[in-house]
Amino acid sequence: MGLLKTLLIIILVYLGVKSLARLFAPFLLRFVAKKAEQRFGGNFQTNDYSQKSSVKEGETVIDKMPNPQKKSNDTVGEYIEYEEVD
Repeated sequence: MGLLKTLLIIILVYLGVKSLARLFAPFLLRFVAKKAEQRFGGNFQTNDYSQKSSVKEGETVIDKMPNPQKKSNDTVGEYIEYEEVD
């Protein structure tokens, strides 16, 4: 009888935790997301489509231009010409 009672208690606790997790999971996830946003100091937007943009669909947008002052280093290595041997 003790084994049956123990199994019944384990099953009831499992079902109770499962149902409570379904109720509180959205609140917990929202809380974690807000904390992560505060930690990283960003002002993340959850819905990018809510803002009206002047960019039309399919148009290419460059947010940051590459630095034109970077030059390639020509003294990186030595060029070796290979010849194929049959």
